[in-house]
Amino acid sequence: MQTRLLRPSEDTTALEQAGALLRAGEVVGIPTETVYGLAANALDPAAVARIFEAKGRPQDNPLIVHIADLESIAGIATEFPPEAQALAEAFWPGPLTIILPKQDRIPMVTSGGLNTVGIRFPSHPMAQAIIRAAGVPLAAPSANTSGRPSTTTAQHVMEDLNGKIAAVVDGGACSVGVESTVISLCGERPRLLRPGGISLEQLERVLGVVDVDRALEEKIDDTETVSAPGMKYRHYAPKAPVTVVFGTPEASADYIYAQLGENSGVLCFDDCAEQFRGRAVVETFGPANDEAEQAREIFDALRRFDETNCTEIFAQCPPASGIGLAVSNRIKKAAGFHVIDLTEGQA
Repeated sequence: MQTRLLRPSEDTTALEQAGALLRAGEVVGIPTETVYGLAANALDPAAVARIFEAKGRPQDNPLIVHIADLESIAGIATEFPPEAQALAEAFWPGPLTIILPKQDRIPMVTSGGLNTVGIRFPSHPMAQAIIRAAGVPLAAPSANTSGRPSTTTAQHVMEDLNGKIAAVVDGGACSVGVESTVISLCGERPRLLRPGGISLEQLERVLGVVDVDRALEEKIDDTETVSAPGMKYRHYAPKAPVTVVFGTPEASADYIYAQLGENSGVLCFDDCAEQFRGRAVVETFGPANDEAEQAREIFDALRRFDETNCTEIFAQCPPASGIGLAVSNRIKKAAGFHVIDLTEGQA
């Protein structure tokens, strides 16, 4: 298969071409504000199966269904409770996925065998235009080979999936840089399943108490059933093993410096980079005090290590608050939750 690179900036028919491919059951890489998505008709089991095949994704890992208008929800979820309405008013269109009971017309392959479905209304204008052009809701996990860092540019998608999918739409770099926040409204209380572009604090201002799933801080066994993508299995990882060092920027930098070997790599804050120059392969992902920039840069930085001879990577990590919770989660998952916590035992 030859993967077409569609550039709306050069071809005014590119988005319509993408919609036609999706209507025909093909898989297309599309831009969103979070990361690039690997899209197919969410209502077509054969098309959705092609997503799993292209990514090498486990079949029990549920997909998120993307919409371009609120009216579409009636054909996807069996209910839209007041809590969902409040979240939609506050954060849609935007980087938030809401898990609700699903309609029967959503295939089990789309929902990962569950009776629930994640729904997202992206804010990226190209994503919305492609959904409208396709005329159907789109199932779209991140457009990367399963387990690798997510893709935030069309070039990243081509690196992973060229020859495996019909097309990629080039919408430039993603503005958020980490996947959507996922919240379930299917239990007694709202539960945060994946941190993302909408912070836990923002959710709490709308909903009050929000429970936090343990998958955010520990590895989930591969035999467990999960309700959202990214809760188990190896995710976001470069080829070399990663060790996360959690603590202040100064303390974590000093600890990492003492561990460096001949083929070490360091993922660090911009502020700390000079300490490691000449001692390791250094990739930065933003200033220590700018978590939004860290979110935009983290996956690109992780991917760059695969172009080096690193055999191990040490990573600094932001505090788990605001969007820093999402960045911290992605780094820890890239490391398989292999974390050195320098704050343990401190008062």
